[in-house]
Amino acid sequence: MCSSRQMSWHPQYRSSKFRHVFGKPASKENCYDAVPITRSVHDNHFCAVNPQFIAVVTECAGGGAFLVIPLHQTGKLDPHYPKVCGHRGNVLDIKWNPFDDFEIASCSEDATIKIWDIPKQLLTKNLTGCRKELVGHARRVGLVEWHPTAANILFSSGYDYKVMVWNLDTKESVITSPVRTIDCHQDVILSMSFNTSGSLLATACKDRRIRILDPRAGTVLQEASYKGHRANKVLFLGNLKKLLSTGTSRWNNRQVALWDQDDLSVPLTEEDLDGSSGVLFPFYDVDTNMLYVVGKGDGNIRYYEVSADKPYLNYLTEYRSYNPQKGIGVMPKRGLNVSSCEIFRFYKLITTKSLIEPVSMIVPRRSESYQEDIYPPTAGAQPSLSAHEWLSGMNKGPVLVSLRPGSQLLSHQPLFPERPLSNSTAPASPWLSSQTGQLAAEDAWRPRSLLEEKATRRAAEQRLEEKKTWFSNGFDIFECPPPKTENELLQMFYRQQEEIRRLRELLAQREVQAKQLELEIKNLRVGSEGF
Repeated sequence: MCSSRQMSWHPQYRSSKFRHVFGKPASKENCYDAVPITRSVHDNHFCAVNPQFIAVVTECAGGGAFLVIPLHQTGKLDPHYPKVCGHRGNVLDIKWNPFDDFEIASCSEDATIKIWDIPKQLLTKNLTGCRKELVGHARRVGLVEWHPTAANILFSSGYDYKVMVWNLDTKESVITSPVRTIDCHQDVILSMSFNTSGSLLATACKDRRIRILDPRAGTVLQEASYKGHRANKVLFLGNLKKLLSTGTSRWNNRQVALWDQDDLSVPLTEEDLDGSSGVLFPFYDVDTNMLYVVGKGDGNIRYYEVSADKPYLNYLTEYRSYNPQKGIGVMPKRGLNVSSCEIFRFYKLITTKSLIEPVSMIVPRRSESYQEDIYPPTAGAQPSLSAHEWLSGMNKGPVLVSLRPGSQLLSHQPLFPERPLSNSTAPASPWLSSQTGQLAAEDAWRPRSLLEEKATRRAAEQRLEEKKTWFSNGFDIFECPPPKTENELLQMFYRQQEEIRRLRELLAQREVQAKQLELEIKNLRVGSEGF
């Protein structure tokens, strides 16, 4: 009797690390104020973020433009802040290159796509010259997407019902012919999403159909003709072999639907949310299996945990706010603050206040140490394929990196250009030669390759340290003006605190490296005595 009770009993709650995740809006001084956000009615994000910059589509007379603001430059925006403007029509979408924090793609009503190199120093005047211009669409271009694993591959979709695949790995500044044109759609493409390796492309179209395509061949592999769900946005859910779409039911309720990517005949599950009219933007975090649903015109962000088995979507809770979002940007995982257990970060565009408000999703943890279980290896800023390799048929998953502070796998470029220092290398040479000589004297019995490796490593570290002395937390000390207001003084204080914390971590890391080197020397000496 007892055993049958145990067999029939089901736990009321699921075990989950993310049940108590909460949204934390940034304080007023850490928001971006007085930003002229676009009034366009197009259903796009209008915002793109990376660890260096935040880009936002703006209002502009006589053409299209967007702003590129350094991430640290919070507070009130100068009304004469320079814009990136070169389009003859309104900008409809912007996307940062996932492998280059200083390259961004934009598309416009003028039927062109432009690739921009953002200078590493602060913009002092409007940027009008793009690096490349892609001309191929017959009507306005509504969406651009970078390939998730291959370098220099860009996808665009236009109101000519075509998806075009562009290879940017060419010398031409104006590219007039895409490497592939996919013309299987019967109406405007509303959304595009890649699977993890970029071997499949999913689209949601205004003809109410979801399609899964082979992006190289341009062929349709699966097509949903289910009438009960009108999809606006579609999203691959990592490696779960599932698709999520947001849209409306036949009774015009907003809903989300989950699909098996190998069978789009009927959704695995549908969930009605509410009767509002704004488009739902879905975001999926492949590392935590969490789904975030953000409604245009809402102030709320709903979030779920996704599982491979029924009931598939497990509702957690929602972040609530009185400020409705016009659009939204998302920070890549490598730009998050892991010391505060931040697992996702949104940037809400609030047109009613001309404000961009960061909202961090936090896992409440008491420990201040790095939480390995909520930060598995994640996609880094390095492509796994070249454009030629991908176009020739190769598929590879993303290059994974660790988010642990001090990890050598993450390679961030400095925000500002390195000032050419005519005298900086001169003092380094005697130091390096003396250090190399000391290494040779102490470790003459070591294998030559090991000695060269250690000398090269120490030389590189010395050069890095010299460069770092000219910069303080991303600021060139010769160009950064002294604070003029209390707000600027506080910001500088917080930056210095962050710099101190970073240096302490670096010091702790160096101590560990020193101990490892001591052990290596001891082991090598023991080994040599044995011989």
